[in-house]
Amino acid sequence: MKTGFLTVALAFPLSLHAGVEIDIARFGDSLGGWKKRDKTLTVDYPYAGSEYRTYKPEITPTPDNGIFVTVRIDHRRGFFQSNDHAVLEVTYSSDGSVASAQSSIALQGRIITSDLIRIGTSAGAKLNAVDRAVKIGSDLVADLSSKILREKAVEAGRVSFPAALRHNYNLLYRAIRVIPEAVEVDPLPALPAPEQPPEPEEPREPEEKIPEAEDPETTKPDHTPSEPQDPSTPDLEIKPYGASGES
Repeated sequence: MKTGFLTVALAFPLSLHAGVEIDIARFGDSLGGWKKRDKTLTVDYPYAGSEYRTYKPEITPTPDNGIFVTVRIDHRRGFFQSNDHAVLEVTYSSDGSVASAQSSIALQGRIITSDLIRIGTSAGAKLNAVDRAVKIGSDLVADLSSKILREKAVEAGRVSFPAALRHNYNLLYRAIRVIPEAVEVDPLPALPAPEQPPEPEEPREPEEKIPEAEDPETTKPDHTPSEPQDPSTPDLEIKPYGASGES
């Protein structure tokens, strides 16, 4: 019995690229734990003596395998006062480093927008990924804080709003996961099955030889049998002519 080939191979070669993603569950747990609210996930938490609410981030991939993350953050002012709203926007490169950050805060119709914070190529080359994230976060908070003060905001939750944004910014960075680059793998060739010893042949029974039939016409006896004699008839003695005995 012969067996076929044993195939040990991958069905499809891997052709993925390096990338980055946000661990949404980890980010929510670091703030206090997600809860379902109006068909979306939110988390409420105190910070610097005020109450804030963060919504589940919206994530968009970028052409260079990075991601653009948008996070909505509310300053909860109470039942009889309208909440303040802020949007934190952060762009991450494919290696997980922060490429840029920007934020805007709406205070009762007044919108305060920060500059787009990024680090130049020459300065960024001297910093590692963590130092870049710290530098961009610090510059973002400083820019927002100075603009809020110019608006003469004195309410505690509004004054600490930039710090609450920085709190979310830091925890978001800690939830970053870098997807390693997958090496393209060719399928392995098919391996032949091990050779099997030949099976023993079954012994055959000897064939019985059938004698050939004789042809009655061609077969003749060596002599012709004598005809049977009638026992009632005496044998005739034949003597030559002129033999003795005659008178």
